[in-house]
Amino acid sequence: MATTVTPPRQRKREVLDRAVIRFCGDSGDGMQITGSQFTNTVAIYGNDLATLPDFPAEIRAPAGTLPGVSGFQVHFSSNDVYTPGDSVDALIAMNPAALKMNLADLKPNGILIANLDEFGETDLRKAQMTSNPLEDHSLDGFRLFSVELTKLTRAALRDLGLDSKSVDRCKNFFALGMCYWLYNRSMDGTLRWIDDKFKSKPLLVQANKLAMQAGYSYCEATEAFQITYEIPPAKLAPGVYRNISGNTALAMGFVAASQQSGLPLFLGSYPITPASDILHELSGYKNFGVITFQAEDEIAAVTAAIGAAYGGSLALTTTSGPGMALKTEAIGLAVAVELPLVICDIQRGGPSTGLPTKTEQADLLQALFGRNSEAPVPVLAPSTPGDCFWIALEASRIATKYMVPVIILSDGYLANGAEPWHVPSLKDLPEFPVKFETNPADFRPFRRNPRTLARPWAVPGTPGLEHRIGGLEKQDVTGNVNYEPLNHEKMVRLRAEKVAAVVQDVPDAVPVGDASGDLLIVAWGSTYGPVTAALKAQREKGAKIGHVHLRYLNPLPKNLGDVIGRYDRVLVPEMNLGQLLMLLRAKYLVDAQGLNKIQGKPFKQSEIERKIEQILAER
Repeated sequence: MATTVTPPRQRKREVLDRAVIRFCGDSGDGMQITGSQFTNTVAIYGNDLATLPDFPAEIRAPAGTLPGVSGFQVHFSSNDVYTPGDSVDALIAMNPAALKMNLADLKPNGILIANLDEFGETDLRKAQMTSNPLEDHSLDGFRLFSVELTKLTRAALRDLGLDSKSVDRCKNFFALGMCYWLYNRSMDGTLRWIDDKFKSKPLLVQANKLAMQAGYSYCEATEAFQITYEIPPAKLAPGVYRNISGNTALAMGFVAASQQSGLPLFLGSYPITPASDILHELSGYKNFGVITFQAEDEIAAVTAAIGAAYGGSLALTTTSGPGMALKTEAIGLAVAVELPLVICDIQRGGPSTGLPTKTEQADLLQALFGRNSEAPVPVLAPSTPGDCFWIALEASRIATKYMVPVIILSDGYLANGAEPWHVPSLKDLPEFPVKFETNPADFRPFRRNPRTLARPWAVPGTPGLEHRIGGLEKQDVTGNVNYEPLNHEKMVRLRAEKVAAVVQDVPDAVPVGDASGDLLIVAWGSTYGPVTAALKAQREKGAKIGHVHLRYLNPLPKNLGDVIGRYDRVLVPEMNLGQLLMLLRAKYLVDAQGLNKIQGKPFKQSEIERKIEQILAER
């Protein structure tokens, strides 16, 4: 008797050069874990990438509501990646609120995977929807896959004996398994992560693995998915890479600075979003002699760090905008006593509590001028998550070389975003060994180095080096308390000249793109990615434009004015109302234009391209 053999179905595999995927759901749906695991997998595969985690501000918003939506976006490619992506190729929405908050960013004909089980009448009402989008044809412009994620997860785990709450928490791994199938990625890395993460709870190990494998198998078995996608590895420079976020890079950079300077590292910090991860990270480096102190408030944190600097430590304090306001007087004290201190401000939306989990660049004027009287400090800003490592090293080097507080301006996007980072070798790290004053002969606590104007660093307890410390004005050279008008003016000018002298260590500005032309883009901080991508795209269209990205904001590069003069127009994109723009106009008398975005979100490449085209068209 003849039998009919059904040949296995052939799936079409489409090769792409890039893809953008976003996981979104309730804050309890594990979207950050899901996105992080997908990110790690594509990083190990060799893709270049950028991520954009999006946290809700409310700690416990009602489940299924709009304020409680959490998201994680990954842009991965076989070419260079500069941004998390302007629009999304594939959106995984775990409930109606997540769909409503994120649908606008999905490309026409993009992939939409929706958890059908969470689109009941109550769920729709929580998301303020009057009809079911899965049924009312409002999603006809997308490739919609309505999947019973919750029911399928429960079916896969029904024999494990877990409670229903624990079972339902595994549905994010079901969705992750589907995405691994869709983009031809191995589950091995995540399987190892599950083993380590839940090693004390064998049932959860088994449950999460089964859920992920079930999601992968579902796509393999169903007729709905006819295409899988392949994004080949990127051509990265040879070397060892790891996936790194900005806050992790800062922490590692400060540990490296401690080793390169020979100083013990002390962090005085009070937890605040989005800076807290630096405290968490550094607390794990006790084997490197790192001391972390979680203070009772922001003032105690910074003053403890000042005390550590006085005692001979590489001193660090971390915060965000509201904490910077509270630290202001103490930073002025560090200026007055001329001790090395690094202050990390991981900027977020404001004012006041503002947007605690969203990004912004609006603390520049605060960092430059937000202290009473004349209290200048050097200000540095990283441009990418990986650059945070190098900025931490550079800020520490400048602080100890010039005996001055230094402010680092990072932001929420850099802090939580991630990218592949080329791990440097030890020979690539700058050495800046610190020497304390030890000779009591004719010791003067404010006798200055003629080149840097730095005073000597005399550690308490060194015989013969007793000296006054405090916020009252010092007499030049002796350090004694002094109220004479001319002495006060001299000390104010000396402190300002010392910060100005840091320009010796600031590299000249070298434009990327055209060295002269129609337009110069001057930017700083996390705008680097979208500006770089926009510059590249516009130059390919024939525009003559250049880009200077400032890592040193005080003092500015000494040749910046000359560079600006080589272009007809100047554009300054910032996530504020024009703070760097104001400084450039005042200092260089240039009629620069601003592009300002204050939405708690980073710039898109397309937004900068539109502004470039508008300026060039006006010309």
